Amino acid sequence: MSTMIAKIVHISIDRRWTEVYGFASRPENMPLWASGLASGLKQDGEDWIAEGILGTARVRFAARNDFGVLDHRVTLDSGLQVHNALRIVPNGDGCEVMFTLLQLPGMTEEQFAADAAHVLKDLGTLKELMER
Repeated sequence: MSTMIAKIVHISIDRRWTEVYGFASRPENMPLWASGLASGLKQDGEDWIAEGILGTARVRFAARNDFGVLDHRVTLDSGLQVHNALRIVPNGDGCEVMFTLLQLPGMTEEQFAADAAHVLKDLGTLKELMER
């Protein structure tokens, strides 16, 4: 398989990276800012289960760490697995939140652009929550 087209979607947040990471890394908080998980998550062993428009998704998050890594793998009922790379890094007194979006096989440029806009909207919600 060749590499896919990638786009880094990012936003600056005026709050210490450790505080943003502490909030964003809790699966219980994700429905507050990640609209794709708005239905909530239920823990099932090491995984979390989400119900969405594409059916049931099994989500496995990276272990808590000191590097701001919030990666998570989503496995859909169809068996499709998507690795989502999400990072929170220091930027002065605030931080940058960066999501690496991949254009999956069969995804049109319009769908990819819509997906990027959706991710940016979610990151904007996280920013709004963290800067209150």
